[in-house]
Amino acid sequence: MALSVARNCRLKDGILVVTKSKMNECNSKLAQGGIVSVMPEINPADSVTSHVMDTIKAGCGLNDFNIVRFVSENSAFVINDLINLGVEFDKKDDGSLAFTLEAAHSVPRILHAGGDSTGSVIEDKLVELVRKSEFIDVYEESSAVELLCDNKNSCRGVLIYNSVLDCYEAVYSNAVVLATGGIGQLYEYTTNPDIATADGIALAHLAGADVCDMEFIQFHPTGLKVENNFTGSVFPNTRPNMPLVSEAVRGVGAKLLNINKQPFMEKYHPKAELAPRDVVARAIFTEMEKTGAKNVYLDISPIGTEKFKVRFPSITSFCNECSIDLEKGLIPVAPVAHYFMGGIKVNLNMETSINNLYAIGEVARTGFHGANRLASNSLLECVVCAYKLSDVLSQRSLDAPKSFDSKIKSTLEMYDTDALGDIFETGILRRMLKKAMWENAGIIRTQEGLNNALRVIDDIQLITSGRRVFSTKDGYELRNSIIASKLIVEAAIERTVSIGAHFREDTQNIEETVNNHGEIFVK
Repeated sequence: MALSVARNCRLKDGILVVTKSKMNECNSKLAQGGIVSVMPEINPADSVTSHVMDTIKAGCGLNDFNIVRFVSENSAFVINDLINLGVEFDKKDDGSLAFTLEAAHSVPRILHAGGDSTGSVIEDKLVELVRKSEFIDVYEESSAVELLCDNKNSCRGVLIYNSVLDCYEAVYSNAVVLATGGIGQLYEYTTNPDIATADGIALAHLAGADVCDMEFIQFHPTGLKVENNFTGSVFPNTRPNMPLVSEAVRGVGAKLLNINKQPFMEKYHPKAELAPRDVVARAIFTEMEKTGAKNVYLDISPIGTEKFKVRFPSITSFCNECSIDLEKGLIPVAPVAHYFMGGIKVNLNMETSINNLYAIGEVARTGFHGANRLASNSLLECVVCAYKLSDVLSQRSLDAPKSFDSKIKSTLEMYDTDALGDIFETGILRRMLKKAMWENAGIIRTQEGLNNALRVIDDIQLITSGRRVFSTKDGYELRNSIIASKLIVEAAIERTVSIGAHFREDTQNIEETVNNHGEIFVK
């Protein structure tokens, strides 16, 4: 986003990138599977129409058709631009781009880089270019804690808390872009890094921006499941997330087996391992419940161990670190919170309901994904929407505002006192929240469970006295997690019908029901 703006916009005050950790620590960097590229001129089996249909089918028809078509039509352009910027996608022996197949796609249209390190390859190259840009400054270890909005419903900047220096700084701007990623750390088990605490959702909600589809959380079917803490060079000390075992592993032939080493996916869906993610996740969850197991197995023997190691070097490294013997062909996996389809409501220009405030990426609800994201569409959405927003901003004056009204001044005054010390243990409260969300607002939901989650959230909020100003980064992450969790649970209670990634068990009155992809899901 910053690079595209720097190339396309008239800049007087420059661009500031603010990140609460390091710039390359984000969900995108962990993306293994790849990025969709609709390029019929070199991949004649594919078409925009085919990709649009696959995306809408996976999203159960809750997608915004205009944004789906727009993203698909612009995929070839952004992929070619990434290549021109220096991103090297994997190629076949003849030097042409290697398109692969993933679940719920009609044809092979997924590009990978570094085998199973697509997100990392793209992110590293873009971070390198950002650091070299003369128009872009970067604040690391700095958390946005408040949007500075005036009485005319316009965002005029952001208040930043630097946890290293323990101080606040107000930054004024006529264009504030939220690109804060997902909400995985609201759940006990997630593929997301520890920074994914729903900060952007909470900031927008506190400022009065509209949010939408908060009930739609995608649980990836195959997170690497091991009992012990991750230690060593790959996982220093303890790891707050479960490594992803990419959907691409099933795309090239791996099979799912229950704890008794029996295949089971064919009884849940005619596409078996290549069924939509929500179906596979629920099927695995159901098998684990039936057998009392904490995991199922991903059988990689159909691929072959040596081929697997070459194609999936990152997953191989994870497995080696966890002492999983790949020669046996079985990788223990379990469903895990992975991706957020809801978020801050934006239009095709990435505009929120607050003037001068924009959102892109996982924090934004564009309508592209609908009720369930199609595999490898997330990186594509990020890139296409960044280019689109760059075009929008190029038509605007980006000079920083010069005056501020009483609302902004009162917001700053709220933080212009020494915050009370946190008299509660934020870590304990975060663990309580994550456990409640996983058990009650997770893969399979009921009214009773959602009510339980809401009670826990309200109790935690009572303990914190509903505070808005904290004295630590951990305190702000707790605040943001409470806000987002409550929005998710309330939305899940409101939607009593199962659709996509939102599955209400208590609304299913017969053992065999037609799921929202028009196919049979057995529970």
